[in-house]
Amino acid sequence: MAEHGIRAKTKRKFIVTTDSKHSLPVAPDLVQQRFTPQAPNQLLCGDITYIATDEGWLYLAAVIDMFSRQVVGWSLQPHMQTSLVKDALAMAWWRRRPEPGAIFHSDRGANIAAMTSWPL
Repeated sequence: MAEHGIRAKTKRKFIVTTDSKHSLPVAPDLVQQRFTPQAPNQLLCGDITYIATDEGWLYLAAVIDMFSRQVVGWSLQPHMQTSLVKDALAMAWWRRRPEPGAIFHSDRGANIAAMTSWPL
């Protein structure tokens, strides 16, 4: 295999990106599975995922406007700290300037739950 440059394909290690069992306050679920706003910038949703690269894991936080389904903010960093989400939210806010009353919906992960103010 080495002579021909062939490598075995291995399973990727599973990385948990959501910590729902944290002691941080959890906001009420204002969306209740209704993901169809009537206009742009009313409902923004976000999540974190991870990407394997040759240099190691990268974490991607994305914010999506649920009206247009466009990514309006994102951040890619080699760590999964609160700044990852803050940067994605800041980009979304600076690009879209949502009116007061806009909702940001996410899972109950500790990184996102640590965000207590909108706008930033």
